[in-house]
Amino acid sequence: MSENVVHLHKATDPPTADTAPTVLTVVPDAPPARPVPLWVRSGRAVKSAATHETTRATVRAAARHGLYTFNGGRIVARRAWDGRTGSRYERMIRAAEAAGNLEAAEEWEERLQRFRAARHHRRMDLLHSPVEAAKGVAVGAGMSIGVLVALGVVMAISTGHVGDVITPLSATVDFIALLIRIVQVVWGPALSIGPFLALLALWSVGRKQHAAPAWALPANVRNSEGEPITPSIVVKALRDLGVPALARAIKEMGDAGASMLGPIRIAGCGVEVDVTLPSGVATNEVQAKRRKLAENLTRHEHEVFITIPQAARTVRLWVADSGALDEPIGPSPLVTDDTMTADYTKGKAPWGQDLRGDAAALSLYQRHLLITGLSNQGKTVALRSLALWLSLDKSVQFLMGDLKGAGDWAMFDGLATTLIQGPTDEHVIQVTEMVEGAVDEMNRRLQAPPGTVFPPLIVLVDEAQVAFMCPAKGTGKDKRPYGGAKADSRYFMAVRKIHNQGRAVNVLMWQGTQDPTNENLPKLVREGAHTRASLALGTESQARMALGDKAVDGGAAPNLLRPGLDRGTLVVASDGISIPAGQSSITVRTHYIDDDAATAITDRAKALRDGVTTLHAIDRSAEHDPLADIAAVIGDAPRVRTKDVLARLAARNADAYGDWSFLDLKRVLDDADAGPYKSDGVMCVARDRVARALANREDEGSASAE
Repeated sequence: MSENVVHLHKATDPPTADTAPTVLTVVPDAPPARPVPLWVRSGRAVKSAATHETTRATVRAAARHGLYTFNGGRIVARRAWDGRTGSRYERMIRAAEAAGNLEAAEEWEERLQRFRAARHHRRMDLLHSPVEAAKGVAVGAGMSIGVLVALGVVMAISTGHVGDVITPLSATVDFIALLIRIVQVVWGPALSIGPFLALLALWSVGRKQHAAPAWALPANVRNSEGEPITPSIVVKALRDLGVPALARAIKEMGDAGASMLGPIRIAGCGVEVDVTLPSGVATNEVQAKRRKLAENLTRHEHEVFITIPQAARTVRLWVADSGALDEPIGPSPLVTDDTMTADYTKGKAPWGQDLRGDAAALSLYQRHLLITGLSNQGKTVALRSLALWLSLDKSVQFLMGDLKGAGDWAMFDGLATTLIQGPTDEHVIQVTEMVEGAVDEMNRRLQAPPGTVFPPLIVLVDEAQVAFMCPAKGTGKDKRPYGGAKADSRYFMAVRKIHNQGRAVNVLMWQGTQDPTNENLPKLVREGAHTRASLALGTESQARMALGDKAVDGGAAPNLLRPGLDRGTLVVASDGISIPAGQSSITVRTHYIDDDAATAITDRAKALRDGVTTLHAIDRSAEHDPLADIAAVIGDAPRVRTKDVLARLAARNADAYGDWSFLDLKRVLDDADAGPYKSDGVMCVARDRVARALANREDEGSASAE
């Protein structure tokens, strides 16, 4: 008998995969996506079709061939007009006069007179041509009939048939009738096909001349810009330059002009080639056509430079690689070499690179400086980079006025003896008095014993046009204006005095100004600078103001620089920079030194010097404390040479200390028991002694008060 066992407890083991019940989870279907409206789908399809490369190519092809035909018609019409009128000669006369080539202008005028005479002769012949034509037709017809009849008579005699007399005449009449029938058959189709043939001819003319916008041309034509410079390309560019004598000489040369060219050499970011011009062609004729030559070489105007080497009747072409001049140059050596120092007398400031990629360095020794250009083209940075280099010569002193006041020169605080920053009339007054103080220092130096060596003193004014345009006038008895361009202007006269005599005693004037005019940059001031540099300008007249007539007549053209695109590019006229023989100027792409890098450079310069207390205002008050002023100009330096103390005092208050000698300084210090002493053979003033003297004086004053 089997037993049934009933388990009264629940199972505690978890169910296995085999024994666990299957659980089905029902996931509801996601709601269907909303259908895209028809107008959206249509718009997307239209946009896709319109922007597809095939569509673009089709549009370009249609525009290109249509414009080939249209512009081909214009070219043919222009050629027909030139052939029937004297416009071609008049155009060449105007071009020759514009280039200053009077000989060529006279030659073209003579050709024009011959053309007009021949045309007049042809028109007079037309008055008699109807009668002459009628006579010719009658005579020709009579002679033809006579010949045919004579031929018929000969045939009749030969054959014995009298009827053969008219056989040649009847054959001729039949032939003429056949020609008439042929013309009647062909005339209709010719009228239909003729316009299409004419359009095809116009299209062919336009295609050969690429008479369509660049965007519509084929890719191989659009990409021809920047093609390598080869001898054939150079010769063709010169031949098509529009100089008749040059084109004629190239045509007559057996080697097609190849003998004119020297070797094509790689020069920096471009190539260089010397071209010996044929007899009868002047170098200035080629220089005057710089833009056309650049376009013939498939370059932009700013990518081709024409200079005059030493060889006679030779021009040197420098052609940049396409787009190379739009690339930035490397950092300044002042930034990359933290061990660099400067030498005012023998050194040169690393300013940038010339167009060939060679380093461009400028000597600042005893040269007044002027930098000008349009606003926001890099004038302040270019001027500041020169001051930064010179600051690494610890013997150089600076008096600085920044009439913009944007902090571009703030890093010279603690380095310059005076630093005035601001655009107001009060700042102009302060800067004017600073320059007048430099004039007093210059006069003191000029009166020193012969052979005395003075440290360089750089008087730098940025945005100098603000000073020249300032309307402020003096108070009291002295009503002279601070600004202006006349002899009563205080700033103008102070700058002129430094220009006249400052160089002899190392007092130099540096100015930066923008957008030059005769009002904000007087003629006498700009011509007093030994080094003149200009960034992009608006007009040739401004270029002449900035660089002078000689430089501009020699090819200098800052007005051709591209504002914004050529920021930091300068055209320099100076004997302080290496300029190729035969040129009057050189184009320099300056290094860019930002504010942080400039601050690091001035920190290095400050470490080379004793502490300098920078004055931010000129104190012209009658009351002064000599001992306190001596302590102020010594600053944080442990000791300063007596001659430097005298120079700093004169800069601080020229009215009070401009005439001081060593004896005056010694008297004040001896009275305070802080007399100068010798250190390494040089008379110096100790900061501790002066400070102790001031402290003792204050103690004595306090005791007297009690």
